[in-house]
Amino acid sequence: MKIVMDTDRIKVLISRFKKQGSKRFEFLGFEFSWSTSLRGKDIIKRRTSRKKLRKSIKNFKEWCKMMRNQKFKTLFKKLNAKLRGYYNYYGIIGNYDSLEEFFNISLKILYKWLNRRSQRKSINWDKFEEIIGWYNVCKPRIVEKINRQLKFNFA
Repeated sequence: MKIVMDTDRIKVLISRFKKQGSKRFEFLGFEFSWSTSLRGKDIIKRRTSRKKLRKSIKNFKEWCKMMRNQKFKTLFKKLNAKLRGYYNYYGIIGNYDSLEEFFNISLKILYKWLNRRSQRKSINWDKFEEIIGWYNVCKPRIVEKINRQLKFNFA
């Protein structure tokens, strides 16, 4: 089978020559755009797509609804697996802010649903933070190695 590309329909989304005119685009759950590094060089910045972040938060809410009645040991074991998977995919260089945003929102959602296990408030925020420390909940982290970072050769 031969793949034929129609060159009339292909658009250059990011050009190294026209940084001001280049727009952002989304691909595989990431948003790509031009930015300036701390050293003052032009770089292509990647972050989690806003649409994918909202969808992940929505899916996490549904998961919390289903899992709120589980024992803490089971719940936090599955929570850590879920967070590790999220960090392994979205944990790229330059995306820490989005990871931290997902982590903070997910903890607030989990706290809300754990307090709906009974008619009374089950735990307060201090107790919740203690439980998080006890079960060693995964914190956001960058898993991409600097030497394996996506590189573009515009030569």
